[in-house]
Amino acid sequence: MKEVDGEQQARPLTLEVPGQEPLAALLHLPSTARALYLLAPGAGAGMAHPFLRRMAQGLAARGVGVLLYQFPYMQRRSRRPDPAPLCHATVRSAVAAARQAAPGLPLIAGGKSFGGRMSSQAQAQAALPGVVGLAFLGFPLHPAGRPGTERAQHLSRVSVPMLFLQGTRDELAERALLQPVVQGLGAQARLAWLQHADHAFRAPARSGRRDEDIERELLDVLAAWIAEQCARDG
Repeated sequence: MKEVDGEQQARPLTLEVPGQEPLAALLHLPSTARALYLLAPGAGAGMAHPFLRRMAQGLAARGVGVLLYQFPYMQRRSRRPDPAPLCHATVRSAVAAARQAAPGLPLIAGGKSFGGRMSSQAQAQAALPGVVGLAFLGFPLHPAGRPGTERAQHLSRVSVPMLFLQGTRDELAERALLQPVVQGLGAQARLAWLQHADHAFRAPARSGRRDEDIERELLDVLAAWIAEQCARDG
């Protein structure tokens, strides 16, 4: 894989989802990769979103490969998310592509918001082959302004370690609700709060925190947790 101006050049892949057109994907796989993170996008953004690209580059620099991919509705440029079963099938196709592209590497599934939730639902239904953990970048516990915990009910059926990376100002996951949910999952679940960050991992100027500092903290915590899962798995 080539290096361009110190950054890794991603390799395009395609995902084969039954009944769908081939889906675009991008593989960031440094030679030093100890694991591969399957980074599914949020509901309103495709894999080209700048935040996702920064996450991929930042993780690659920390020795973690990243597979970015689309859901079918994103590739069709529709605003309406696909039905959950199709999203779950897409997650499984991403896992299959990752295993083929990086045989032998442990896999971490998950992603940003909606993408993370679809990954956890797929894992709860039937274990994703080769996946040793799930990492959520802003788990969407409830819609904005409609607090509840129904979206977390399936998490008790997940049998791999989970990491929740959440902003303290996340309007889709009230702290008073998410904290007990994660605690109820036991030792296999870990919750890391990023101070002053919202659902997009941005902070107001008055907080004194820069967005790039929040992203750096997110990347450091995520990479360290992935290294821990690899050591446990190996």
